Amino acid sequence: MDNQEQIPSFISDLRPHLAELRSRLLKALIALIISTLISFSIANHLIEILTRPIGGIQSLQSIEVTENVGVFMRVSLLSGFTLSFPIVLYQVLAFVLPGLNEKEKHWLKLLMPLATSLFLAGVIFAYFVMLPAALPFLISFAGIQTIPRPMNYINFVTSLLFWIGVGFEMPLVIFMMAKLGLVTAGGLARQWRIAIVLIAILAAVITPTIDPVNMGLLMLPLVSLYLLSILLALFARPLKK
Repeated sequence: MDNQEQIPSFISDLRPHLAELRSRLLKALIALIISTLISFSIANHLIEILTRPIGGIQSLQSIEVTENVGVFMRVSLLSGFTLSFPIVLYQVLAFVLPGLNEKEKHWLKLLMPLATSLFLAGVIFAYFVMLPAALPFLISFAGIQTIPRPMNYINFVTSLLFWIGVGFEMPLVIFMMAKLGLVTAGGLARQWRIAIVLIAILAAVITPTIDPVNMGLLMLPLVSLYLLSILLALFARPLKK
């Protein structure tokens, strides 16, 4: 009988949290819709920016009737998600933060801007360094003239920008692992050979070409970020249990 009385009590205690969660999700969804609608007005300009490394939109050629529309929609949706991401993230943090202690709140608020900055640094590096180096190799490989399709090119560019941006998050990930006591600066320094091999594998997966020059272009900042990670781990003190 007591268990049956506790279940309705548990549900009643949970209702305010569910209502708040629904409100946060609704606000995030509205922000996503509005940012996507705004992106429709700037999608053509964004496509022009994304195609500059290959020589502009005139360097692409469609072979399907709906391909241009698909490219427009993909860029608009990606732009809408990117523009709304700070608001979506704020709604998530606003729901989660009340359940954290003050030290956890402090670290979370400190690391989120850093995570955004590292991701943007990776995207900028990919756009201004990786793409200008990789595209001439790809479109002239084996002496065969290549006229990229818009959908293929946009998928390639956006995927490259995203994954290199994610790769630049390595110092933050290692710093958090050090805060949790999972790794130490000494351990990271001793395992540098293994780290170089793993970075080479990661660069081979992310790099769109198979030549060592472009792999080296990506490995250089990743190795530098690994050294930065060791330094951050040195100053990170594990959180008390």
